[in-house]
Amino acid sequence: MNSKSDRLLFVVDHAGTILFAMEGAFAAIAGNLDFFGVMVVSFATALGGGVLRDVLIGATPPQAIRDWRYAVSAFATGGAVFILHQFAHQIPSQLLMILDAAGLALFAVAGTQKALGYGIPPFIAILMGTITGVGGGAIRDILLMHIPIILYTDIYAIAALIGSAAMVLGRRLGLHPALSAVLGGVVCFSLRVCAVWFHWNLPRASVP
Repeated sequence: MNSKSDRLLFVVDHAGTILFAMEGAFAAIAGNLDFFGVMVVSFATALGGGVLRDVLIGATPPQAIRDWRYAVSAFATGGAVFILHQFAHQIPSQLLMILDAAGLALFAVAGTQKALGYGIPPFIAILMGTITGVGGGAIRDILLMHIPIILYTDIYAIAALIGSAAMVLGRRLGLHPALSAVLGGVVCFSLRVCAVWFHWNLPRASVP
């Protein structure tokens, strides 16, 4: 990847890291974890999906391990939420949902971009973008002994999948990589927010 693509990837990936570290800290505090537990869950939520993606595409050691700035951002965000948790509890749930959707979109785009940069075929790159977006949240839920929300909540992983696909489609249609990334991010974010507002869900098997 060229330096411009590297910078764009870092900015998008880092923004997603901060948003997901914040979301992980909120979940850990709601689960009555102590300070250490909040730090662990913040780190896992923020960086788990990216680490899994990097291992799968052969980008080892994972970027989150090689670049200390990722860990510092995750821990600093988790610590700030822990210290200011009384104020954090006053944040409207709709705002938290929007922040989570933004983090999902940023990670889906960053994951797809990185996979494409490593020569991964488009279809698999879409899957890698999805894994980047939902992997950290799945690890968070497992640590908190919950069924991962991606398996039952309103459109979530599907939003990341469609957003990643929109980004790849934009690239195939000749759009500039930055515009393709914006397209994918907007599609993912919009779909996730609309799914929550309008209660969209995938079909479920009826249990007799």
